[in-house]
Amino acid sequence: MTLSLFDDDFYSTKTRRGTKRYGQAGFGGGRGFRSMSTLRVAVASSLVSALAVVLLFMLIVGNREESPAARPAMAGGQSLVETSERIITASEKIRPTVVSIINITREAKDHASEKDGGSAHDNEVPENASLGSGVIFEKKDGKAFIITNAHVVTDAAEVQAVLMDGTKKEARIVGQDTISDLAVLSVDAKGIDKVAEIGESDKLRVGEMVIAVGNPLGFGDSVTNGIVSFLHRIVPVSLNQDGIYDWEQEVIQTTAAINQGNSGGVLADLNGSVIGINSMKIADTGVEGIGFAIPIDAVMPVVEQLMKNGKVLRPYMGVFSMDLSVYLDNPVGSGSDDSAKDSESGTDSGHGEDGSKGGPVVPEGVKDGALVLEAVGPAKEAGLRLNDIITELDGKPIKGTLDLRKYLYNEKKIGDSLTVTYYRDGKKEELKLTLTEKDKEE
Repeated sequence: MTLSLFDDDFYSTKTRRGTKRYGQAGFGGGRGFRSMSTLRVAVASSLVSALAVVLLFMLIVGNREESPAARPAMAGGQSLVETSERIITASEKIRPTVVSIINITREAKDHASEKDGGSAHDNEVPENASLGSGVIFEKKDGKAFIITNAHVVTDAAEVQAVLMDGTKKEARIVGQDTISDLAVLSVDAKGIDKVAEIGESDKLRVGEMVIAVGNPLGFGDSVTNGIVSFLHRIVPVSLNQDGIYDWEQEVIQTTAAINQGNSGGVLADLNGSVIGINSMKIADTGVEGIGFAIPIDAVMPVVEQLMKNGKVLRPYMGVFSMDLSVYLDNPVGSGSDDSAKDSESGTDSGHGEDGSKGGPVVPEGVKDGALVLEAVGPAKEAGLRLNDIITELDGKPIKGTLDLRKYLYNEKKIGDSLTVTYYRDGKKEELKLTLTEKDKEE
């Protein structure tokens, strides 16, 4: 019964004794009175029930109208189901453009030849060969061009690119750049129908869903998803993998799984456009879900130079140096320090140009700077020499070789003049030099 929804006293089927006596004694028509009361109760109950139904209906309709906002959604109002479909669509678009890269070093090639008696199997990857990923971004003149990481093709005697369908192609290194960790390869374009769409990394937002596509652990054609954790993350880099940081890279941080073999692969948005080139992963104890990709807006200018020149043209000063702070912590002969670097190329340096192992004269209060171990090219011509302590470039303080390199590469061009402030034998001096392009001999 509808009335059972309520607990009010007026509909009770039990009448009070007082009421019953009053009806019998006062009116002598107690039955008619009870009939009228029952009718009024029924009418009132019907009205209340109808009102309750209307209110309930309005409540249900209102909730339905608000339901899209109440459902789990992604940015832009997309539901989880819609986002899943977008991930599938994006991966179907980008996957055919992602290739596996096989770097066969001379050592691996010789080992494979000895093991197989001089014969190699096309479908096998030689032992000790390193694996990575790449993305096809352009086709022209019968060739397809691939972006990958420079460290993926380091020391390669032979490079192969494996398409998604398993087709293996010989690849040629068009150019590579250690500083940016980028390289461009070329392969025969036969059978390659799709190239990747290049997106814009500067339009990314923290929390945006992305996918990583590559060749993790040699599995090939693998897709993972995650979100953008941080934009413009600065991470230290050891250019020659000796554990000493001598450069800094600006990267996109993501939770998309990036493992060994993913390097050079794609970080894409849900439109299937390339917004980064996967490069590094932190895999320390207790650290998971942190991957890094070079923003595509920083990648493409480097790629253009590699396509045009085979290298990135950067201004060259010509000093081999080490951080003064490192020397002060371990004051040995500067020319004999094994950790010293060419501050512009990241290569190991030797002794000073005169073979001296004597230390520099460090003025009181001077704790930062780049200690010169050897000067060549423009620096030597301008008068810099062993044990000079460079503290400023164009009036801007530098703490060490990293600051020196960053200033040259980010602020100067080939042909620019550079004012160098330095200490020699404890005295502050200044000179000017002209930056040039680095020769292969230097």
